[in-house]
Amino acid sequence: MPLISLDKVSTTFGHHALLDHTDLIIEPGERVCLVGRNGTGKSTLMQIIAGTILPDDGVVWRQPGLRIGRLAQDLALAEERTVFDTVAEGLGDLAAVLSDYRRTLALLDHNPTDAQLQHLHDLQHQLEIRDGWRFQQRIDTVLSRLELPADKLVGELSGGWKRRVALAQALVSEPDLLLLDEPTNHLDIAAITWLEELLLNFNGGLLFITHDRSLLQRLATRIIELDRGQLTSWPGDYRHYLQKKQEMLAVEVDHAAKFDKRLAQEEVWIRKGIQARRTRNEGRVRGLYTLREERARRRTQPGQARIALDSGALSGKLVIEMEDVCKSYDGKAVVSNFSTRIMRGDRVGLIGPNGAGKTTLLKLLLDEIPPDSGSVRHGTKLQVAYFDQLRAQLDPERTVIDNLSLGGDMVTINGVSRHVISYMQDFLFSPARARSPVKSLSGGECNRLLLARLFTQPANLLVMDEPTNDLDIETLELLEELLASYAGTLLLVSHDRTFLDNVVTSVLVFEGEGRIAEYVGGYADWQRQSKQQAPSAASLPAPVKKPSAKEQAKAAPRKASYKEQRELESVHARIEALEAEQKHLTALLAQPDFYQRDKAAFLAATQQLEDAGKALRAAYARWEEMERPGDEASSPGVRH
Repeated sequence: MPLISLDKVSTTFGHHALLDHTDLIIEPGERVCLVGRNGTGKSTLMQIIAGTILPDDGVVWRQPGLRIGRLAQDLALAEERTVFDTVAEGLGDLAAVLSDYRRTLALLDHNPTDAQLQHLHDLQHQLEIRDGWRFQQRIDTVLSRLELPADKLVGELSGGWKRRVALAQALVSEPDLLLLDEPTNHLDIAAITWLEELLLNFNGGLLFITHDRSLLQRLATRIIELDRGQLTSWPGDYRHYLQKKQEMLAVEVDHAAKFDKRLAQEEVWIRKGIQARRTRNEGRVRGLYTLREERARRRTQPGQARIALDSGALSGKLVIEMEDVCKSYDGKAVVSNFSTRIMRGDRVGLIGPNGAGKTTLLKLLLDEIPPDSGSVRHGTKLQVAYFDQLRAQLDPERTVIDNLSLGGDMVTINGVSRHVISYMQDFLFSPARARSPVKSLSGGECNRLLLARLFTQPANLLVMDEPTNDLDIETLELLEELLASYAGTLLLVSHDRTFLDNVVTSVLVFEGEGRIAEYVGGYADWQRQSKQQAPSAASLPAPVKKPSAKEQAKAAPRKASYKEQRELESVHARIEALEAEQKHLTALLAQPDFYQRDKAAFLAATQQLEDAGKALRAAYARWEEMERPGDEASSPGVRH
């Protein structure tokens, strides 16, 4: 039985139908990605499925008792509630019990009364009979993975962190159908990877919208495209969709050309006047009227954005040089003894968790803030353009045109003057939309406006902080092509793995405690190099002649010594002890009343289980190392 079914659903905003007699079925276990350009109605379709808005026409059927979890693009979170209480709302009426339990438990630290103890006992009983402890642990796990502060008020968080709270709220409910609208926005790569694994193991149905092509390729079992009011279903992954989509567009263009040729022939016939009337072919005349109506209803494929970038005059060969730079805040090292040299034409990506210091490093590189120690030197003739992820450069009360041209009618691109309306159409803004206030734009439109504004500035050093958020995939790919052919120097902060792979020539990776390592290539190259670190050139042995038979015999693996055998036995014993400890702790934590009996002991046992797991992995690694024949660990006398 399907989870949800849409039959001939229509919704219209303005002159065009966002959904035009659309059909859709989502089955249990499907992971469906909804793709389409910004403004085509993807979020509207999500709202119709969730039941927050009603369609103008058609039927929406939901499986009886269907539980839906949803991450919306527009957040509506209570500012005065804590993060924990807000996330727990995803559990429905159980949220009130969990929130009440936490508040009551906190009150017991200050001279508890008999009434408070009785109330706590009643709450514990409710949680036991409703499997509340499992959901409590699930909330704690999601909060930990998304690095959310449980007791902080939602109103104190930034927009990006509020989006994390909304994502956590959708994930904890274990719904039958999960709706996610751009779930990776404002998440770092570690959180995105964790989210991928979680969704891969999710047992319910999943419908998601994303611009993250790595996530899309790995998750989607089916892709549905919303284009000109119609939904088209493409079974298979993203690569298969791209191939079939190109084939379909070629057929559509050919069909439209044949249709237009036939229409033109009929128009020539009808204009023959007397000859046409003499034939008295009224059926042919009616057919012409039908062709005209069909042509008028045709919605053509929307045009592509046309983005051009003024790379300005050439900078000097050296762009930026840093030597032994250190920067700390509140005693915490953000950058520690970092040196690098960026040359003209380099495209450098910055990778690291949220809060690691990527924006701080950018400001150090641009000499906007001074280092605590070390030096920063700039090359000559630098012209810098900065893309700000916070969109602080935009005035929400002014129109799109005023934000772009500051009241003027013309802009200059690559030395050529253009009317501002014509230039905005290159970024898919209609004349009416270009006169709208910025506060009425969607997230993707705001990013397109920032790009349009940025590219009016001649720049040979382009600095982009999270430019990919909210952009549709087509605009994203166009931006990739532009940056890949950019003649200047690029500094890019992004959590989009595919975008990094397709654009940058090297990456600076934040590895913790202020350490920053440099790798050649993009995200995938960093992953490969960090897992399989090759020895440096200085440590490589000098070329030698082929060893003689005597030397080969001397270097042959020998039998393990008594000491090594004893160590191997001790490793076996340690593995057995750790496995027994792990089994005991798992059984202890599985007790439903353990958490309420002794919270401190519960947290301590959780930490012990994690430590035991780490120690067990290390013991297994040592055992495998010693068991490997000819290995250095089992034959200390051999040197490779």
